[in-house]
Amino acid sequence: MPRDLSSIVKAYDVRGVVPDQLNPEIARALGAAFARFAGASKIVVARDMRESGVALGAAFAEGVTAQGVDVVDAGLGSTDLLYYAAGSMDVPGAMFTASHNPAKYNGIKLCLAGAKPVGQESGLVDIRKEAESFLDGEVPSSAHTGTVSTQDVLSAYAVYMKSLVLDLPTISPLKVVVDAGNGMGGHTVPTTFEGLPLDVTEMYFELDGSFPNHEANPIEPANLRDLQVKVQEVGADIGLAFDGDADRCFVVDERGQIVSPSTLTALIAARELLREPGATIIHNLITSRSVPAVVEELGGKAVRTRVGHSFIKAEMARTGAVFGGEHSGHFYFRDFWNADSGMLAALHTLAALGNQDKPLSELLQPYERFVASGEINSTVDDQAARIAAIKEHFADQPQDELDGLTVDLGDGAWFNVRASNTEPLLRLNVEAADEGTMSAVRDEVLALIRAD
Repeated sequence: MPRDLSSIVKAYDVRGVVPDQLNPEIARALGAAFARFAGASKIVVARDMRESGVALGAAFAEGVTAQGVDVVDAGLGSTDLLYYAAGSMDVPGAMFTASHNPAKYNGIKLCLAGAKPVGQESGLVDIRKEAESFLDGEVPSSAHTGTVSTQDVLSAYAVYMKSLVLDLPTISPLKVVVDAGNGMGGHTVPTTFEGLPLDVTEMYFELDGSFPNHEANPIEPANLRDLQVKVQEVGADIGLAFDGDADRCFVVDERGQIVSPSTLTALIAARELLREPGATIIHNLITSRSVPAVVEELGGKAVRTRVGHSFIKAEMARTGAVFGGEHSGHFYFRDFWNADSGMLAALHTLAALGNQDKPLSELLQPYERFVASGEINSTVDDQAARIAAIKEHFADQPQDELDGLTVDLGDGAWFNVRASNTEPLLRLNVEAADEGTMSAVRDEVLALIRAD
């Protein structure tokens, strides 16, 4: 019976339960298929702290080297460290991680030379199909076998990241709490923060893919509670939280309040526009309207995109944008090969805070202009029918369907409802100028989504 990998090859990466869905045999086939697709003489690989990553990475490397392609093993690293390696070496890369997923999962994020993304629309389907054919038959091999070498890039990564934040060397001393969630932030933060005037309180820096303290998923408020408490307990200026592979960063202010990623997007956009006046800034369509407002006030050009890193990165490349942000906590930088980096977002926030005298909550006030619902998920049987009903209900209001349905209600109020690509869910995001309006819109749309 033909092998089918469609259940684990997602829109942007490979992800599945180990060993039931993803095992060394499959990793080997994917390695061979990726080597043939990439057409390079060398591929760099890295992995997060999950124990299964060792065997999966080794098998993937076997598949690569069987095609006559060399492998550079960067060892333990964050996803943005892998992007740094692929960008600085100008070679394709593979990162073994399941990000914030539970311990039983693992996965592979692939990129081409220069950290260019590989997704469903940029080669991942072809890689899946060829890997499936290898699982059904014999994997073709090259006349010669590639080599595997190791290279530690952590120190070079840390130096490069700090070099991209020009005012970082001038910051005043700051008291910082970092929650690494037992993920790769515990590996990259100490080296990157070395030499900066930071008094760091470390939380859950021990690398542990079983996530014994809490899920390494800071978009869920419950996973930030320990950080919020610790920031207030030690009187810190700021708290930082990273997800499992440390490509996302969330921030808590000195009061222990969670900072919206949209607010960070606006802050970093303002900083980049001061450095490069008139530049283009990318934001996805569920990001707060504060972002385009700030960008336009500062003379920049705001470009709105669909949700998802492949869309953001494609628009970054197309427009030459200097920076892009998503409400999910992903932040993209032109000078980082258009790739996303939680570490760079953290360094920018530290630089902004440490080069002025206000507490973080006051510094961020100009970038917080609306009230948001956060993303609300609802299980539905027929996603298309529910969206159609909402579209008809709000037929008199301006609408667009760039990604799902966005309805503009005027006076700063709007909502977007999108179908999940992988689950029977509708995702709702609402924003308005005040809490009362936001709550009313939220409840009205939810009643349509969840109608019997």
